[in-house]
Amino acid sequence: MSGHSKWSTIKRKKGKADQERGRIFTRHTKEIALAAREGGGEPDMNPRLRTAIANAKAVNMPADNIKRAILKGTGQLPGVTYESMTYEGYGPGGTAVFLEVLTDNKNRIVSEVRHLFSKYGGNLGENGSVAWMFDKRGQIEVDADQADEETLMEIALEAGAEDFQRDGDSFVITTDPSSLDDVRQAVEGKGIEMASAEVTMVPQNTVKLDKEGDASSMLKLMDALEDNDDVQKVYANFDIDEKLLEQLVES
Repeated sequence: MSGHSKWSTIKRKKGKADQERGRIFTRHTKEIALAAREGGGEPDMNPRLRTAIANAKAVNMPADNIKRAILKGTGQLPGVTYESMTYEGYGPGGTAVFLEVLTDNKNRIVSEVRHLFSKYGGNLGENGSVAWMFDKRGQIEVDADQADEETLMEIALEAGAEDFQRDGDSFVITTDPSSLDDVRQAVEGKGIEMASAEVTMVPQNTVKLDKEGDASSMLKLMDALEDNDDVQKVYANFDIDEKLLEQLVES
């Protein structure tokens, strides 16, 4: 299981997805505004914006909020201008961590990220230090109770997906980033509800954290980074044994 998928599973076990409700609309607002700013405000002409809107709707973001975010992105409404950047570093046990950030204050976010890495046994690295350990891929996640496995696999592969796997209680569809929107629309067109559809960073290999201290610190680092309002996405290449994971989640 990739570090990103592993973290998605962990968050569900911890109930963290529910705890994030207070800030999740802000992250979607930023992504929609940036997509509109870079590619225009017409979803039919902007695949990134289409995907951003679909993901916002999946978390029940109101239509008015989506419209305002688009208008702020295109400059038709006043709003804060966010800058997109990435940060890379090393977590406990030599794990690789890659961050996507949207911020209005570069100095603030770099200081905060450096502090969090240091606090939880890691260190912030230079650009390029760990990015090579990840591949950019489109990834669609569908809860297993939403679709028949063979039917969903056929839909995805016919639409251009590269890979299809069952991962616990979910089906994970992997695509080339340029094909994500086509596959998403094919799945959506069959009335199948998706848990997520996004361009993500998939680790080429994973690092097993079998020491309780390293595993615990890794989860705390991931939590702390995701709790930062400027951090949009966190990717890492860690893996944790299920027995140890259960122990840490329950503690």
